[in-house]
Amino acid sequence: MSTPLAGEAGEGHARSRALAVLRIRSAALAVALLPAAVAVVLLVGGATGRIVGDASEVLRWAVVAGALLVLLLAAGVAAVIVRARPAVSPTVAVSEASAPDLYRMVRDLAVRLQVPAPSAIELTPDCDSWLEDRTHRRRRSAQTEAPALVIGSPFMWWMRVAELRALLAPVVAGTGPAADPDIAAARRFVRGLDAAVGVATAPREPSAVGLLRRPAYGFLGWVARLLLRGCRAHAAEMERAVAASASERAQAVDYGLRIVAQEQVGLAYAGWDRLLTRVALPAWRMGRWPSRLDAGVVAALTELSRRDRLAEGFETRLGERPACDLLEEPGTVDEAASLLAARLFHGGPRRSGPEWAPVGWDTYPQEVVDRIWRSDASRLVSVLDEVHEPAGVPGSRRISVPSGRSRSAVDDCGEPGRATLARVLERLSAGGGEELAARITRHVAREEAVREAAVREESAGEVPPEGAFTPVYHLLPPRTGRELLTDHVTAMVCCAAVDTAGAAPGLDWLDGPALLVGGVRKGDLAWPVLRLVENGDAAPLRSWLSAVGVRPEKPIRLI
Repeated sequence: MSTPLAGEAGEGHARSRALAVLRIRSAALAVALLPAAVAVVLLVGGATGRIVGDASEVLRWAVVAGALLVLLLAAGVAAVIVRARPAVSPTVAVSEASAPDLYRMVRDLAVRLQVPAPSAIELTPDCDSWLEDRTHRRRRSAQTEAPALVIGSPFMWWMRVAELRALLAPVVAGTGPAADPDIAAARRFVRGLDAAVGVATAPREPSAVGLLRRPAYGFLGWVARLLLRGCRAHAAEMERAVAASASERAQAVDYGLRIVAQEQVGLAYAGWDRLLTRVALPAWRMGRWPSRLDAGVVAALTELSRRDRLAEGFETRLGERPACDLLEEPGTVDEAASLLAARLFHGGPRRSGPEWAPVGWDTYPQEVVDRIWRSDASRLVSVLDEVHEPAGVPGSRRISVPSGRSRSAVDDCGEPGRATLARVLERLSAGGGEELAARITRHVAREEAVREAAVREESAGEVPPEGAFTPVYHLLPPRTGRELLTDHVTAMVCCAAVDTAGAAPGLDWLDGPALLVGGVRKGDLAWPVLRLVENGDAAPLRSWLSAVGVRPEKPIRLI
């Protein structure tokens, strides 16, 4: 079995690559000082009488002026590189007072690995863990203070304590190379160059001062990119060597359990992705942010494992101590991580407000699911009022009369402005679904544009560095008009079922909003609605409505 000393060879290779990066820094400094050195030689030569003549006098002062200009430019570039603030991942800080057991576990792990303990522990709403340097503003301590340990918050709730310790072992082992002065200096230099490129390319307000500064920012960006190109290969090789060294060093700690933990990483990522796209995103779009996302991950993964049987002995594993027990107040930490997730993955504001309120899982069906259905149904009714009946379609105003009901009662439900499901069935049976889908698409696009503009205005100055995270809706394929129409018809059916058949909105941990009839989820609604939207065939949906007891001619409540 490997020992903690097995990673020393990798650390040596990482140090050699770090020295290569530092040599590039030294070479850049030498190039900047070369004109000054030539100017000094010419000045000394003129003062001692070794270099005389009118031509040499002109050359001497030309070189001195050029050297001063180069020094001024180099000083400006160096100042920006040194002072530029590298991008820092948004996280939730976890103090030692709020998680003494977690800090104790990480310190014990560092002792076993014979590396410095991380300086702090923070959580991120993502399925990943890493070390992050927080000392860019404290230059004197940058070579001695260890980086912070950033842990994915879904891991804290889903993994057991032993699994989390095994998973963090290679990450904590990286504090050893991070304490090396050469590696730390090389990393600071590369991060400074990257931050300087960001400063040079940042968008700015058009103004007279901005036009004057544009050449300076252009020169800064050119120099920083040139140095980054020179450092890129060495820096990448250095980081690979650091990762290999940390992995070798960590083999002495819970190596067998780490294989199990890696399997749980994939499962946690699947559940986290499903929860964000199917459950959290609909709530965010309605101005609500689920306050217990990490607890929802556990529920979603439990349901996923139950359905797909992904793990044997699953109940036994859940009986072990979860890693979130290492926190003194897991609910408070979960709420902070959930708000940060909403800000990062959707662009919501930093703080709660009347239009951005938290929602618990127990009130999610009423505050989110029901509102989604009512909003979609209202939009569909308004679009129906805009669209004329298709001309020349026989029977476009005729609908079947349920037994025991008069023709006049059913005719009323097709009038403009009437929010009835029968009106929707009649309209789609007559054709023209493409026009409805196109109009709904335009309505949704306008509303989302207004919503995004409001979010940007409210969260101005609070958005994390570009590229750190991507909003969830940017990762999803855009919904087609037919898909939007299907969603709106489904929402209309669900509203009618709630208002006339005693159904209720519900939450499915894997699929999001769900319709509950008699406390049981109805999962057979998709096909009848799709048949109506795509083929204009309302018979399957009418049969479904009759079986559930929905009265399509009754008006439904809209928002």
